[in-house]
Amino acid sequence: MTEQSSRTEPPAAGPEFRRVTTALVTGSAADAPYHVDVKAGTHPLTSDEPERRGGSDSGPEPFALLLASLGSCTAITLRMYAERKKWPLEAVRVRLGYETDGSRGRISRRVGLTGDLDGDQRTRLLAICERTPVTLALRAGVAIETTEDRA
Repeated sequence: MTEQSSRTEPPAAGPEFRRVTTALVTGSAADAPYHVDVKAGTHPLTSDEPERRGGSDSGPEPFALLLASLGSCTAITLRMYAERKKWPLEAVRVRLGYETDGSRGRISRRVGLTGDLDGDQRTRLLAICERTPVTLALRAGVAIETTEDRA
């Protein structure tokens, strides 16, 4: 190996990351081993595993929270878009499911739109679903950097 080929190139310059949101998850109860308290921004939540997996079912399981995040983002984005366009969208219902074959997973998303929308508006809103921030993050894959926090 030559000296030149063993050098590490600096990473390509790109946009700087900025923090968008935060969450703190704490779990330690011996009587409910999988129960965790979540602080998402300023909002308290709970998560747990269902009883069939050894949890106490004191809150939604982690994948349910993931689905809730995707569904929330979908409904909010559609409402914002319709308001900006002044379209008569009255309500959005998003049904989600997570399925796995053991090595791969997939999410099904069914969107119900209530309001006096024409066919083109409905088609456009369904297309917008594919470009919501959480949809894009899930599809692209998100880098996860893990370090120990000794504080």
